[in-house]
Amino acid sequence: MSEEAIRGPLRIVAIGGGTGLSSLLHGLKNWAGPEKATVSITAIVTVTDDGGSSGRLRRDFLVLPPGDIRSCIVALSEDEALLSRMFQYRFKEGRGLKGHSFGNLFLTALTDITGDFATAVRLASEILASRGDIIPSTAENVVLEAQLSDGRRVKGESKIGKSRAPIESIHILPRAPQPFRESIEAIRQADLITLGPGSLFTSVIPNLLVRSVPKEIMKATGVRAYITNLMGQPGETVNFSAADHVTALLNHCAIAPKHAHKLLDCVVVNNAPLNTAALRRYAAKLALPVKIDLDRLQEMGLRVVQAELAERAPKIRHSPERTAELLIKLARLGRRRRQLLNRGGVQN
Repeated sequence: MSEEAIRGPLRIVAIGGGTGLSSLLHGLKNWAGPEKATVSITAIVTVTDDGGSSGRLRRDFLVLPPGDIRSCIVALSEDEALLSRMFQYRFKEGRGLKGHSFGNLFLTALTDITGDFATAVRLASEILASRGDIIPSTAENVVLEAQLSDGRRVKGESKIGKSRAPIESIHILPRAPQPFRESIEAIRQADLITLGPGSLFTSVIPNLLVRSVPKEIMKATGVRAYITNLMGQPGETVNFSAADHVTALLNHCAIAPKHAHKLLDCVVVNNAPLNTAALRRYAAKLALPVKIDLDRLQEMGLRVVQAELAERAPKIRHSPERTAELLIKLARLGRRRRQLLNRGGVQN
């Protein structure tokens, strides 16, 4: 690759789904505006949702679930006023309409008109002036299946999230679906690749079960970071530490913990105090803070990046702005590394 090809805005590829990914994109968007094009954003979004409005549209129209995609489009939208609010609007009444969001219906209609979900996503992004590219993880109609510790197999993302037995592994059916070519190209050219935050087994790992994606991440020359969740998630990661999250990622890519560096360079963790009142509310639902076991992470050969990332608010979540600032720093490190490697230099 020529040195000219490693110039321009920093290239960040964010992989995940759910509210974790859309929150991350919301923070990064401020660095991707026309007046401040510091970054070029590509979001690779899981398409395994089968509940709520997305699930109903998926069954009725045989389209990919639009919910996570819709949230990402809005998160990157330049217009946060009427148009974005309308895209997120959820019908409260009406036979057949109740529970659906306008954005989900819009994407479904565009898919029917164009005959292609990815094209519908691109057009919707243009209409909302989204500051980035949003790519479904696969075009195939995939379903999640979990193997639980009690021996049961549970099929469907909505049912998996309600299970109380620990998840041993997650599978995607059909196995090894094809990714979009644009996803692979974005990973190859990325200065920073992020996994998470978000539901480990139903938002993050499903993307790693798409053919070629783990292999391309392992070959990528940019910085590869896992953003650790702040809280454990009932039905998925109760009592999981940060190292447990990473181990689950590695297991699903058939990588031993001692070779964690093949998939990741660093793990991003929060070191800001969490709201005490909120912690009590979460604890009542069996959700506890994710323990940061530094020794185990460092034994894996991973760099641990600590920062005050938790929102200073009653709801426990990552601050989109502070998280974005940290990711910009990591992307700059990735850019320098890629340029050094391109010149035949030695990586630090």
